Amino acid sequence: MIKPKALKLGDTIGIIAPASPTTEERVKKAHDKLIEMGFEVKIGKSPYEKYGYLSGTDAVRAEDINEMFKDKEVNGIICIRGGYGTPRILDLLDYEAIKNNPKVFVGYSDITALHIAFTQITDLVTYHGPMVASDMIGDFSEFSRGNLFKAIMQTEPMGKISNPPEEEIVTINGGIAEGNIIGGNLSLIVDTIGTPYEIDVKDKILFIEEIGEEPYNIDRMLNQLRLSGKLHDASGIILGDFNNCVSEKHDENLTLEQVIDDYIKPIGKPTIYNLQAGHCEPMVTLPFGVKARLDADKKELIILENCTE
Repeated sequence: MIKPKALKLGDTIGIIAPASPTTEERVKKAHDKLIEMGFEVKIGKSPYEKYGYLSGTDAVRAEDINEMFKDKEVNGIICIRGGYGTPRILDLLDYEAIKNNPKVFVGYSDITALHIAFTQITDLVTYHGPMVASDMIGDFSEFSRGNLFKAIMQTEPMGKISNPPEEEIVTINGGIAEGNIIGGNLSLIVDTIGTPYEIDVKDKILFIEEIGEEPYNIDRMLNQLRLSGKLHDASGIILGDFNNCVSEKHDENLTLEQVIDDYIKPIGKPTIYNLQAGHCEPMVTLPFGVKARLDADKKELIILENCTE
């Protein structure tokens, strides 16, 4: 895997919007927040654009990504928010330029599509972590900031990934698994299946998180992962935060925990649940593409190798 250079204070971070739009006010707050955190900032075109429910046309959003990677003044890239639309631009990206200009790349949610594509096509290590407008300009805790900085600003292995003190990790299936971490938002993972960007989880640790989906939708998507062999192919599974995944429409229902048990327990792969990565605050930052060990018996995830140079 190709590891980007670790960021340091004073480096320039590029802000892009690969998915849904935001407001100019929030773009300014995003800019000011990164300045406050000690970085220089370069904002692409897409955060100022709007094309219906997208932050500019596909061409604009794809060009922003390509140009930010090519720009020698930009040391790292953080997405301003998620939303919808990232998979639309996967076939417009210059993967050769991205591979030849490795940089810290941070985001989550709809940005999952880029994590999967970058990891599999360019061998670039990327970071499932907080976005500027979605997380940093709001209630951004010291826990979340410290986790992000540990991932993108140090060259030593991150070691043990710990939850916030008030959040307990739960063991679904015991055992130990090793492999590179890959994954992200469940809806986006499922969207890759049957495309040239289909997620490859063979001998990898599969990470899954979700927000705002009723249990029957989680059921449908986990079933697709089961039928496509993805759950069986993974060496282990990390279930992150499942924010507001409860039923509000149906009287007859299964709980989220019942759905997870139905699909994950029979697989028998080492699995933990409630790692605080995803649509949550505080938030853990996870590096994708580096070797990790999942000890489900001890409820531990340990990053074994450095994720920056």
